[in-house]
Amino acid sequence: MSSICPPVRTSVSCLSLVGLLLAGQVHAAVPPEIAAPVQVVPGGRLNIDGPSGHGFLPVRVSRDWTSPQLDVERAVVVIHGWQRSGLRVGEIAAASGGRAAAHTVVIAPQFLISADAQAHNLPASVLRWGVNDWKSGRPALGPSPMSAFDAVDAIVARLADRRIFPNLHTIVIAGHSAGGQLVQRYAAVGHAATTAGTDIHVRYVVANPSSYLYFGDARPRIDAEADIRCPSVDRWPYGFGGALPPYVRVTAAEAEASYIAHDVVYLLGTADVDPHHPELDRSCAAEAQGAMRLGRGRAYGEALRAREGGHLAQRVVEVPGIGHSGRAMFTSVQGLATLFGPVTSGSP
Repeated sequence: MSSICPPVRTSVSCLSLVGLLLAGQVHAAVPPEIAAPVQVVPGGRLNIDGPSGHGFLPVRVSRDWTSPQLDVERAVVVIHGWQRSGLRVGEIAAASGGRAAAHTVVIAPQFLISADAQAHNLPASVLRWGVNDWKSGRPALGPSPMSAFDAVDAIVARLADRRIFPNLHTIVIAGHSAGGQLVQRYAAVGHAATTAGTDIHVRYVVANPSSYLYFGDARPRIDAEADIRCPSVDRWPYGFGGALPPYVRVTAAEAEASYIAHDVVYLLGTADVDPHHPELDRSCAAEAQGAMRLGRGRAYGEALRAREGGHLAQRVVEVPGIGHSGRAMFTSVQGLATLFGPVTSGSP
């Protein structure tokens, strides 16, 4: 048992965790609704050419982004959750945002899995990933081994094209649940800031993710009596150990220095506290970060603040009474302010 178990304290014991894993109850298996094909694939396609190849990404866009949009000042890119649905959440939030969202274009990419491509008889040129791979930046299964991070780079590059969006000054990249996991990792290792340039501000909104990318070895000590020794606790996507996706070409120290300088807002629903939620990552690496999403988010903010000597410019915003719902989070007062509220050149 000692070969399974490092000195990281969490809310479950090593013996109980191993027993659950052997019984198939730890969140290693994919819930049926996650592996089932999506009902809708948007008709829009974004052509992506990257270092690792070529492919098309399904995307829903609230405006024509092939011709000049002179009034657009902000873009909100909304990354869906694990079920790869909810592509209209950003548009619903924009409709609720009133005047603040009047000059906004909303982009909702869709990261498909093989079951989706087969069910909708999509051409081989459309990108598809493994069920767990798109949210962590791992290579696509086809038609080329591109990362979902490459796709976000391509979206940012399109938005930064001054021929199309000459007056755009803010890009918000937001994700809920699994989408929040993608956004948080991408904020650490992605190229949005350099792609957008110095005259476009980039904000990352991380809402209710199951886990976070840590830059060091320390993890929250939820239960002083329970130790877990978990081989994956510091492996990607929980840390910078193990085999990193080919997209990731920075060290943990380099990523942390860049990440801390970014405008990152963590949106946490105060009712997202179910430790048995069917989509909650209950692997030992995730359990090392806390028992449930609210606790994990609070602990991550505290961990970053500690690493920064007690000062953290990034914001942890709690949304009262909201559970695990992307629509409810992004249409809340706090969510709308985060997506459509003012930013300054000095943010965060």
